Amino acid sequence: MRFIPLFFFFVTSYVTGQTSLDLPNIVLIIADDIGWNDVGCYGNEVVKTPNMDRIAREGMRFDNAYLTTSSCSPSRTSIISGRYPHNTGAAELHTPLPPEVGIFPEKLQEAGYFTGQAGKWHMGNAPRRGFDVIYDGRDDLGPGGEKMWVPLLQNRPKDQPFFLWLAATDAHRGWGPNMFEGQHHPEDVQVPPFLVDSLGTRMDLAKYYDEIMRFDYYIGEVERELKVQGVADQTLIMIISDNGRPFPRCKTRLYDSGVKTPLIVKWPHGMNGKGQTSGSLVSVIDIGATLLEVAGAPPLKSMQGQSFLKLFNAPNMPFRNYIFSEHNWHDHEALERMVRTRDYLYILNLRPNLPNQGPADSNNSPSFVELKDKRTKHQLTAAQVDVFLSPRPREELFDCQRDPLQLINIVADPAMDTKLSELRKIMMLWMEQTGDTHPEQLTPDWYSRESGAALDIDRKRGEMPGASQSAVSVSDPGPF
Repeated sequence: MRFIPLFFFFVTSYVTGQTSLDLPNIVLIIADDIGWNDVGCYGNEVVKTPNMDRIAREGMRFDNAYLTTSSCSPSRTSIISGRYPHNTGAAELHTPLPPEVGIFPEKLQEAGYFTGQAGKWHMGNAPRRGFDVIYDGRDDLGPGGEKMWVPLLQNRPKDQPFFLWLAATDAHRGWGPNMFEGQHHPEDVQVPPFLVDSLGTRMDLAKYYDEIMRFDYYIGEVERELKVQGVADQTLIMIISDNGRPFPRCKTRLYDSGVKTPLIVKWPHGMNGKGQTSGSLVSVIDIGATLLEVAGAPPLKSMQGQSFLKLFNAPNMPFRNYIFSEHNWHDHEALERMVRTRDYLYILNLRPNLPNQGPADSNNSPSFVELKDKRTKHQLTAAQVDVFLSPRPREELFDCQRDPLQLINIVADPAMDTKLSELRKIMMLWMEQTGDTHPEQLTPDWYSRESGAALDIDRKRGEMPGASQSAVSVSDPGPF
């Protein structure tokens, strides 16, 4: 346990006019591989998420929140640092955050907060310095990663405000034992057009929904404990996911199915009104700066994100003009960049010669097997063909208002020439200003793109995007 020096407590009180116990508590809850529209309050009429739905009714739902990547560990290191993946030095899956990169929980510690973590970690050893207590061992996780969420809350020191980073392994594959198994039925699930509408896919989705239900259940248990302790009204709860659903054309992809995240916030003492929705563009690199402002702490100078605290009481106030995301190595070689506005999505693929089936865990799933079977029979639709397409377009452009699933690439439409030119320039400016690069020697495939099986190769990392420009020391956010 870290102890805050007494003199700091008095300095904080003098400057802010309040004691540390007057500061709001903060609980950040992170799902693993849950798509933004696989939550009831985002329009899914089948999945059972009563707690998230209620919290949205009592707080705020953000309808245009985006991740910096659809890949577990780089997404989490991006969130905790407030930096784009290529600026963290940990742009690829399973690469640890370097110790020189600042993280926002440290600033909360300096402000007098107890900081605790429970559940999935996946960020390397360096960020552990930002937490007083960490429960991430195998025995601490439980089937869905939520076993120690409530005990962490119960065992916290009662003389400090607290920040908790609660991370599930729900709904990451493979599907394991689940007390909610069978709560969703194959005949009821919603099958997106890029998957095969078959019994195998429906059963796969139903089990995925069951794991989302377990994640939702533990959110309810956390809020129940906050009420028992009498601190619910003084606590901000924020719920997000680290990437899209673990299915083909979702996880690792730069469409909304991969990088759009649920973002639900409840803060009884910090929001005017209930059941609000915000359509403003928000990136997860903005979360750290927002939570630091909530705590009355200054942002890290290294952060590329900005606080969106003002949206809590003015939901549709203009905020971002652009969202940027990236796809780097996640089981397979890849190098894609994306810029998103309210209306358009532009993707630049710097490895167009490679197919983009998705990650290994998705590629050995029943849903992927069904797609391969339809491919063998030459029965794939255009949306399903995209999963296997090779070579891929170097550029993709989508009108997200007319085509919300991003199924129709309009990059060759002459009517889009002006918009295409604009987004190309914005993309190049962002890459230049943030020190992004496209190395020739990237990390190669470690798994089969057809089966998800591990390849019998000598596993060596290639050059990390941004490395040659020392992007880890660059804090320019690019266009905002």
